[in-house]
Amino acid sequence: MTTTHPSAYPAAKTDRAFSLRKVLLTIGVIFVVVFSLAPILWQVLTSIKVNADIAAIPNVYFPRQFTLQHYIEIFNRRPFLNYMLNSFFVAATSTLLCLALGTPAAYALARLRVPGERFILALVLIVTLFPYILLFIGLLEIVRATGLANNYLALIIPYTAINIPLTILVMRSFFQQLPRDLEDSAKVDSYNTWQMLVRILLPLTTPALVTTGILAFIAAWNEFIFALTFITRESMKTIPVAVAQISGTAVFEIPYGALAAATVVGTLPLVILVLLFQRRIVQGLTAGAVKG
Repeated sequence: MTTTHPSAYPAAKTDRAFSLRKVLLTIGVIFVVVFSLAPILWQVLTSIKVNADIAAIPNVYFPRQFTLQHYIEIFNRRPFLNYMLNSFFVAATSTLLCLALGTPAAYALARLRVPGERFILALVLIVTLFPYILLFIGLLEIVRATGLANNYLALIIPYTAINIPLTILVMRSFFQQLPRDLEDSAKVDSYNTWQMLVRILLPLTTPALVTTGILAFIAAWNEFIFALTFITRESMKTIPVAVAQISGTAVFEIPYGALAAATVVGTLPLVILVLLFQRRIVQGLTAGAVKG
């Protein structure tokens, strides 16, 4: 006579459910990765294809011949390195201003008793959600009235104003996670608020500063509408505008290879930046997510 153990069946069902969940999770991760990276891979492959492969029907997904002619072409025909330096200057300056102005404001909202704190936070959140394209006409009139056309301040000031609310929200969340004992000890040592912020708290908030700075830098680097309208001088143009204005040798020719190469070159600095600071970015994104 055989005996069965009923407790074995629930365990088997649990194992099957766990395996199914694991398989579905793996499939979902693979789908998201492929969906996200496929356009990037297509641009990279297009940038190293010869024109015959680019124009071939049906599509040639993997090039039969490799060429770097498209990369050479974009640097020979236009001052592409100068465009990259322009973008770096504008993005870096606006990022530093965002951190310099947004960090003290975030600390004040997180630790100090500010009158109307809830109203200020609501206003900051509304500005964050507000589509900045709606500010275009007003900014255009301001730039025209102040004579800031073809001046980098016409880009730096709007980029800073647009990214400061994000800086305040992220840094405020991070400051709230820091123990108040640090500030109490600093006050005992006769530190004022500014000294306490600069010498004690800011070194502890490096991951959040890096994360916020990179987000602001990417937003400023990729912005197109303001850069297209406010800067018309060829030597002052930024990467997105330069890429959009790449033209072929004929009137109706679309230089897909040159456009793909310019896209890769314009994106590469951001990829390198994120890879260099990826550990800090992960720390900054997760540090303010859990209390306690």
